[in-house]
Amino acid sequence: MAEQGKVVVITGASSGVGRACAQRFASRGWSVVLAARRAAELEEVAEVCRKHRGARALVVPTDVTDAQAVDHLARRAVTAFGRIDVWLNNASVAAFGSLDEIPPEVFRRVLDVDVMGYAHGARAALRVMREQGGGTLINVSSVVGGAVVPYNIPYVISKAAVRALSGSLRQELRLAGRPGIHVCTVLPATMDTPFFGNAANYSGRKVLPMAPVYTAERAARTVLRLTRRPRREAYVGPASRLLGIQAKLAPRLVERLLAHQMDRSHLSRKQPAEPTSGNVLRPLPEPAAVVGGWHGRRRTAVRRAGAAALAVGAVLAAGRRTRPGCGRK
Repeated sequence: MAEQGKVVVITGASSGVGRACAQRFASRGWSVVLAARRAAELEEVAEVCRKHRGARALVVPTDVTDAQAVDHLARRAVTAFGRIDVWLNNASVAAFGSLDEIPPEVFRRVLDVDVMGYAHGARAALRVMREQGGGTLINVSSVVGGAVVPYNIPYVISKAAVRALSGSLRQELRLAGRPGIHVCTVLPATMDTPFFGNAANYSGRKVLPMAPVYTAERAARTVLRLTRRPRREAYVGPASRLLGIQAKLAPRLVERLLAHQMDRSHLSRKQPAEPTSGNVLRPLPEPAAVVGGWHGRRRTAVRRAGAAALAVGAVLAAGRRTRPGCGRK
């Protein structure tokens, strides 16, 4: 089947990576089914998508924590376009602060959106893909799903769970003899999106993106490549891949370095912040957008320097582990 005319369902399509993906798919002539909580913002995305030749757009406001609503989303997609070639689980929220600072209801809501929302999406998507004999499910996780950070525990837990969900689904599909259905996981580093400004924050400090910072369009290109050549996992950006490798080779060192970097640069030491539930419990009134205003030459330089420092540190740590008598248990 030619790329033009294929159908993709995107959750979290109103802003950030989801919005960038919708526009990129539409530019290739795909029919896009756009899901998020805010109908007006989805209509804005749909209007842009429809300007591309051959692209069609359907808006389905959806709260992904509601399993019935997600099933309805899948049915609307099939009714409108006849099939679902790709389902992109992308809707995510986050809450910053220590374990004791984040209110239980906010903590649970992050897990409901970022874990149960993905499970609901996977169930709805795979039901359709089994009937039609093929398709690709893409779950957006994060590099912190393997290289953990402090003061963002519910998000870190959820992104590790998403990787596990993808792996388990691949196993089930293999055992069921379904080679035509693919499950892929995307592992971005920090994205230049409104994510950080929208997050819940109980740390008392302003949240700033932690280098490296990549554009949402870069993530969208990675997602589109997976629809052509499905892979188990795909990192977004070389620094993300490097960090993933380092977390496996030198987990103790990476844990220390990321804790220090999170405390020194991800949470501002100069700018305080009032407690807020952000967009976790309900959508914010601010206009949606692809970018968050965090990307630029300075941050690109910081990104390269930080990646180089982590690489050198990991090599040194690996060398120390190979010397007799230098290891610690």
